[in-house]
Amino acid sequence: MAKLIKLLTAGAVGILCSVCAVAQPKLPQGYFWKKLPNGLEVVVIENSKVPLATIEIAVKNGAYTEGPEYSGLSHLFEHMFFKANKDYPDQEKFLKRTQELGAIWNGTTDVERVNYFFTFDKDSLNAGLKFMNAAIRFPIYREEDMKKERPVVDGEFQRAESSPYFQLYYEVSKGLWGDLITRKMPIGVHEIINTATPEKMMIIKDKYYFPNNSLLTICGDVKHEDAFKKAEDIFGNWASSGFNPHEKYPIPPFKPLDKSQWIVKETTIAQTPYMEVAWQGPAYVIDSASTVAADVFSTILGLNSSKLQQALVDKGLASSASVSYTTSHYTGAITLFVVPNPNKLKECYTEVTNQVSQWNKPDYYTDEQLTDAKAILLRNHSREMEKPSSLPSQLSFMWCSTSLDYGTNLTDNYQKVTRADIAKYVNGYITNKPFVAGMVINPEMAKASNVNAYFKAK
Repeated sequence: MAKLIKLLTAGAVGILCSVCAVAQPKLPQGYFWKKLPNGLEVVVIENSKVPLATIEIAVKNGAYTEGPEYSGLSHLFEHMFFKANKDYPDQEKFLKRTQELGAIWNGTTDVERVNYFFTFDKDSLNAGLKFMNAAIRFPIYREEDMKKERPVVDGEFQRAESSPYFQLYYEVSKGLWGDLITRKMPIGVHEIINTATPEKMMIIKDKYYFPNNSLLTICGDVKHEDAFKKAEDIFGNWASSGFNPHEKYPIPPFKPLDKSQWIVKETTIAQTPYMEVAWQGPAYVIDSASTVAADVFSTILGLNSSKLQQALVDKGLASSASVSYTTSHYTGAITLFVVPNPNKLKECYTEVTNQVSQWNKPDYYTDEQLTDAKAILLRNHSREMEKPSSLPSQLSFMWCSTSLDYGTNLTDNYQKVTRADIAKYVNGYITNKPFVAGMVINPEMAKASNVNAYFKAK
C-alpha cells in the first residue's frame, strides 16, 4: 500500500496548462479526467448503481511532509477541516449543514495522502461541492476549536499506544527509518500535537493546500459534462500556488540501512507476543515494476499452500503469518508479521529466518501458486469496484503515491508478473539485505524464554 507523482513543472501556470492537454491519463471505462486552468485535476466517475454522489478532495500531504517540528499536524489539520470556515463559522453550523445535505463524511491522513469526502443524494451535488469548497479553501482555525481537538487527536495516539501491535510497529519503524521516522508516522508526537497553534495550521495550508497539489473526484449517479462544469464554476477561481510544493519543500531521501537490527520490546500489555521483520522496499518513483511484483509475491506467501504457511502455521509454530508491502512513491516497507506460538518462540524465529533465506529459490513457489495469486488479486479488484463511494479513495491513493495510469493498469500488470520479476524484487530488497527484526513480549515470558539469547545476530 507509505509516494508522490513526478509532476510536470514549469514556471507559469499557462505553460502547465498547455502541457496538460496532451497528458490525458489512461482511465477505466466510465472515468473522465480534466485539469482546470489553475492546476486542479478533476476526475468524474459515472456510476449509477445507487442515486448518490460522493465527492472527495485529496491533497499530496501527510506524514512524509513532516519534519519533527510538525509531526502529526497534517492529521490535526484534517480534524480541523470539519470545524469552521468562512461559510459556516463554527462547528455547530458546519454539522447542521451536513445534516441538511444528508451527508456521510470523513477524512483520513496517511503517509502520502490526506483526503476528505462527503456522500449525499445526487441532487445535492452542487450544494455539496460548494460545501467542500468552503471547507478546503477558507478554513477558520479558532483557538477554542483547537483546544478541543488537540486532545482528541492525541487521544487517538494514546489508544494506539495501548496496542502491543502498535508498540512493535513503532519500534521497528524507528529502526527502519531512523531520524526520518516522523515522515512515516502520521499519528505524530504527543508534544507537537498538544502545543499546535492556528499559526502552524496556516503554515501547512500555505505549503500544500492548493489546486495544483490536489485531486477532486466526483463519483456516483452523475454525468461528467455537468460535473465538470459545476467543478469549474465553484473551484475555478481557487488560485494556484505558482510552484510545485514538493520541489519547493523537497522530501529528504530515506537513508538505506547499513546493518540489521534486533529489537525486543517488553511490556505488560503484550499478553500475546508478536514478531515482525521489516525491510526497506521499492519506491514507485525509482522501481515501479517491483511495487507490482511485491504485491504478487506477498499474495503467494499468504496462500494456505505456501511453504511459509506450511512451515509456520501448519506445524504449530505460529497462529498466523503474513507479508505485505505498502505501495509508496518514496521508499516503502516490506513487512513479515508473525503471531508466534508462545511456547515455541525460539523455534518459530529460527524457522522464520530459514523461510526468508529460501525466498529467492526458484522452487520456493510453484507455477500454480503464481497463477492462484494473480487470480486472487483479480478477484480482490472486482470486489473493490462494487462500492461506488469507495472508488474516489482508491483513485486518490494511486494519484498521490503513483499515478492514475499506474492504478488503471495495475490489475493487468499483476497478470504480467513473471518469475524473473519476482526474483528481481526479492533479490533487490530482501535476500541478504539489512532488516529490522522486532518482538513485543511481556517481561515474564521474555525471561522464561530467554528471548535475548537467540533474537539477535548470529
